Amino acid sequence: MVKGGKSSALGVIFPNIYDKLVPELTTERLMASVQFGGRYRMIDFILSSMTNSGINNIAILVRENYFSLLDHLGSGREWDLARKNGGLNIFPPFAQRTMGMYAGRIEALASILAFLKNQNERYVVLSDSHLAINFDFRKLISAHEETGADVTMVYSKGEIPEKAKEADDASRGRYYSLNVAEDGSITKININPKDEGIVNLSCNIYIMDRKFLIKKVTEASLAGGVSFERDIFIPQMDSIKIMGYEYTGYVGRIVGLKSYFDENMKLLDDKNLDALFSERPIYTKIRDDNPTRYMGDAKTANVLVADGCIIEGTVENSILFRGVKVGKGAVVKNCILMQDTVIEPGSDVEYVITDKKVTISKEKELKGTDSFPVFVAKRQKV
Repeated sequence: MVKGGKSSALGVIFPNIYDKLVPELTTERLMASVQFGGRYRMIDFILSSMTNSGINNIAILVRENYFSLLDHLGSGREWDLARKNGGLNIFPPFAQRTMGMYAGRIEALASILAFLKNQNERYVVLSDSHLAINFDFRKLISAHEETGADVTMVYSKGEIPEKAKEADDASRGRYYSLNVAEDGSITKININPKDEGIVNLSCNIYIMDRKFLIKKVTEASLAGGVSFERDIFIPQMDSIKIMGYEYTGYVGRIVGLKSYFDENMKLLDDKNLDALFSERPIYTKIRDDNPTRYMGDAKTANVLVADGCIIEGTVENSILFRGVKVGKGAVVKNCILMQDTVIEPGSDVEYVITDKKVTISKEKELKGTDSFPVFVAKRQKV
């Protein structure tokens, strides 16, 4: 498996930043490990985007609940990152003397300054893991070079999610809208805006020169800074050149359990599915399952079903991850059933999200609503 040729950029991914927006899904995992789209994890999208763009030296700065991520990524073979030079570099807290439980991106990067100084790439691309996106970093690098910017920030046009408007607590993650001038420069960064209508919503994807990054992180860390935007970009907008890069492709933004449900359900529309997956492949951990089997009186309509499933009942408008079993006479409508969920015979479930290895007992009725789907935690039996 060979991805695109080598890039001049080092990738850095922050997998924990938005964990607290979906506490139901992140009690035992981080945002990057949250399952999405039938067979993927959230990190697969940004990681695949990087490797497809020739970025094959990638650092992942984990903070907590990272066992499932380590299990998912392994050596990085599926992304062609099992390399002697570069490849996948995972930095857990306390991996070295300077590392601890970081509160923000500045602290996280300050703890790996020695690593950053030892790399050869000219640029560093920074990204979080809460977006389902198929991004071409080559175009971003080219745009950054053409403008001569110190920093280029990626944004997409859209409405600020209602959940994001509630995120005043910094521990829940910050959201940013950008004021963009006609020449593409960023004139203002708005923190947790409440604006209505279409705005330039930051994707939290940045590119800058590696030496510039090291200098700014060192200065901000000594001054007690935590947030890139609040403690570096905003105070220095008059002295550093910050450009915007508009991304017009598909973006699925996870900001809460409801948005998680909605963004998954959007993939039942072929238009959205093609927009996210058709241009470049998204890679994920391989699980050697049998093809899905439809048995007896099984009926399905408008479903996205991964491999390894066994369906004997009725499934409509739903997403089934790997290894899901729907028993005879069971009815599943408008649901997201994660890996190895079992719906026993005769059960009736609607507007339900199940975590991994959940069992819905025989002839049980469990129903939520479109505005408030029911969530069943990992390994629970209802």
